[in-house]
Amino acid sequence: MSAEGTSFKREMLATLPSLRAFAVSLTGKHDKADDLVQDTVMKAWAKQSSFEMGTNIKAWLFTILRNEFYSQMRKRGREVQDTDGAFTERLSVHPSQYGSMDLEDFKAALSELPDDQREAIILIGASGFSYEEAASICECAVGTMKSRVSRARTRLTELLKVSGESDYGPDAVSAQVTSGNHGF
Repeated sequence: MSAEGTSFKREMLATLPSLRAFAVSLTGKHDKADDLVQDTVMKAWAKQSSFEMGTNIKAWLFTILRNEFYSQMRKRGREVQDTDGAFTERLSVHPSQYGSMDLEDFKAALSELPDDQREAIILIGASGFSYEEAASICECAVGTMKSRVSRARTRLTELLKVSGESDYGPDAVSAQVTSGNHGF
């Protein structure tokens, strides 16, 4: 293997955790996400000659993954609709800790966002892409990406009923207990 091939392999492997996180956010299932990442890596490996070393491999791989996801969705035709959450509710177990409940609330709110807004907030907020990189991945204008992120943040704030900083972290009673200030 050439030095360029070794470098490509090393950079691609370093991106796998981020790719998997993005795939999970798109598919909602870890097993499907793993399959999607595997398909992405296989396509990238086969097309590595079209990648220009020195450019952003993470953005290139995210674009391949995103395109592969939408190709699979088109092939699949349709999904099971669970707009009211009844099916999911029967499958879920209520978490035993507040942090887990907050995470579930966030996941539910995230799933209510339109696809373009969910994708934008994940690329910018969770995956660390710049607006320019995310716009390139989604094949849209930078202004469009900024607008999608802004609308997603606003909608998440509404869905999660967040009104200020005090809505993050433990509630007032829990905070007193953990800080040692019991008010006795």
